[in-house]
Amino acid sequence: MARIKSAGFTLLELLVVISIMALATAGVSLAIRDSGEQQLEREAQRLATLLESARAQARTNGALVVWRPMPQGFRFEGLPANVQMPTQWLKTAVQIQPSTPVVLGPEPLIPRQSITLSLPGSNSAPLQLSTDGLRPFSIQNVQVAQ
Repeated sequence: MARIKSAGFTLLELLVVISIMALATAGVSLAIRDSGEQQLEREAQRLATLLESARAQARTNGALVVWRPMPQGFRFEGLPANVQMPTQWLKTAVQIQPSTPVVLGPEPLIPRQSITLSLPGSNSAPLQLSTDGLRPFSIQNVQVAQ
């Protein structure tokens, strides 16, 4: 009896090839992520951490601490002389809206506040740092009207 040799792929072989292609596609999509978007996320996370740190210093020292955006960065006012905080963005200038000061203490409950960060010349969506006055600053995407 002659045995007929099949000329095709098994289902298992096809599934392995498809899973390898899916992993490669996922890797490529993560690799080509907009660097402006990553940079803005880093800046927003860094600023949220700095604001919470300054807020803790205000509560600890019982002093009014205010964060102010500046043309080339930002500054914290009211911190003790021995506390040094950054005053510049990591890479490029970030645009802030509104450009009003943010009050960070000394009271445990601060006013509801939000800051919108965007990168000029980038197609990344703006990010918003906001607090309800009790919880820490958190980052949300801003929906841009079209």
